[in-house]
Amino acid sequence: MAYRPTWQGHLKLSLVTCPVALYTATNSAGDVHFNLINPKTNNRIKMITTDPDTGPIERSELVKGYEVSKGEYILLTQEEINSVKLESTKTIEIERFVPGDEIDRLYWDNPYFLAPDGKLAQEAFGVIRTALEKSGQIALGRVVIGTRERILALEPRDKGILAYTIRTDAEVRKPDEIFGGISDKVADPAMIAIAEKIIEQQEGPFDPSQFVDRYEEALKALIEDKKKGHKPAKVAEPEDTNVVDLMSALRASLGAKGKVAAKPSPKARQAKAPAKAKARKAG
Repeated sequence: MAYRPTWQGHLKLSLVTCPVALYTATNSAGDVHFNLINPKTNNRIKMITTDPDTGPIERSELVKGYEVSKGEYILLTQEEINSVKLESTKTIEIERFVPGDEIDRLYWDNPYFLAPDGKLAQEAFGVIRTALEKSGQIALGRVVIGTRERILALEPRDKGILAYTIRTDAEVRKPDEIFGGISDKVADPAMIAIAEKIIEQQEGPFDPSQFVDRYEEALKALIEDKKKGHKPAKVAEPEDTNVVDLMSALRASLGAKGKVAAKPSPKARQAKAPAKAKARKAG
């Protein structure tokens, strides 16, 4: 399957430049998409662009407007918008290299794959990618996607480059705005110790294949039932789990480990590794 690039241009490191293409690294969320239907006719509803004074109008006749005051707009044609030319509309110029752990995870946004655009670009792309890999750093550049200039964080991934858009400071809320009202009271050490044991019981490697969208799966099942003419079963409301005695709840959670297969902790896995090595030597 041929994928369509989100953006095409050049990657530039100082005087080294090569054509590249940027591809979205994720699929659109969800396979279940709904349309608005008139239940009386079973017809799909059409959204018609309408002027409140003159009635329906073709989309091709519309222009974009920026509201400067109530009901007053500055009108811009697509040609005028395209006339705003920044170097980052066609070139990702690497401006800086930073350690990856210096970028707060709050700022990481959407992932993309960056690849050479054509065979002639591969040599220069390989030089930039390999130098980036050897540096152990994250490269920062800029790119215009849609109508916005975004910061891009670049790092090697397989034979290509993984690119993340980075949010600006103005887009990120300060944690104190949300966390400021949380109590400073120190938690009970005994309760913390039990909670830590519960965490140890549930340790394991990250396997994204184990996580599915259960709500979407339930929607698919509902649709299949409706197709077969079955009446959807009523789902029971979840029980109220308001904790009255926190210590009792923690102890009960610790005692319920038999319901969930306990996974070995990283320390335990490390301890087993030498034993396996010795067994292989003995064999």
